[in-house]
Amino acid sequence: MTVISIQSQVVHGHVGNSAAVFPLQACGIEVTAVPTALLSNHPHYSSMRGEVLDVKLVRDLLRGVEERGLVDTCKVLISGYLGSPEIAAAVIDFVRRAKARNPKLLYLCDPVMGDAGPGVYVEEDLRALFCEGLVPLADIITPNQFELEQLAGRAPATLEGIVAAARGIGPSTVAVTGVQLQDASPQIVQTLAIEPRAGWIVSTPRISCHPSGTGDLFTALFAAALVQGLATGAALGRAVSGVYGVVEETERRQSYEMALIASAERMLRPHPLFEASGTPARADAGTFPAEPAASSQQ
Repeated sequence: MTVISIQSQVVHGHVGNSAAVFPLQACGIEVTAVPTALLSNHPHYSSMRGEVLDVKLVRDLLRGVEERGLVDTCKVLISGYLGSPEIAAAVIDFVRRAKARNPKLLYLCDPVMGDAGPGVYVEEDLRALFCEGLVPLADIITPNQFELEQLAGRAPATLEGIVAAARGIGPSTVAVTGVQLQDASPQIVQTLAIEPRAGWIVSTPRISCHPSGTGDLFTALFAAALVQGLATGAALGRAVSGVYGVVEETERRQSYEMALIASAERMLRPHPLFEASGTPARADAGTFPAEPAASSQQ
């Protein structure tokens, strides 16, 4: 079993491939990790060294992946932080070739382009390539709530609205992280997985610390669970529970970075295990009232 993971890499900390590779390997999955950026750390420090890679190098690495036959054995192809429109275009080309070569391959796109606090933090051309190029190719996407709004062009705040927005985007499975519903307690955070004819939701207590990389970790654990044969709802519960265990341990240690290594046992065998429940029938009715348009954040 192989997963190809195309995203950033840091020298210190756990974001991008530096958050994804270890969890996937710990689940017994071989990982082909292709970097899009080499950075000293994530950007929330006072300084950051390194750079987004030249697109020629990324293209060359992706060709090498093909030449080694790694697409043929790949179960899931992940893309995350891409860094530039040029790299995004190269990844689009690679995904098309990979899916043509291995029709059973699942493409999981994590559309890393922003969050509720900072807003959109990638350039407009890259945001557009996510919306118009990468997401339409994807079998699975894992946006946070803000990124879902960017993809849908509106800001749903109800369960019905989020389900409708997810189904309107197109991929077979849309897993939405960090969801705060307007009628839910602010002490609860929810994660949803939406498919054309079914939906699941997991609710967890909100933890006060917010380390970088939790979305990258969720995507890796969700992919791992799917590779291992879990159904979507079970995979959602397993991934959310693993992330929760890591974040809880991070808070206990008062660590600025995710305590990924220290909490490996809880990540792989999470306790508590938060089980997914089906979305209420009202959320699956098929037609919903119009939601207010998302404000443009550039």
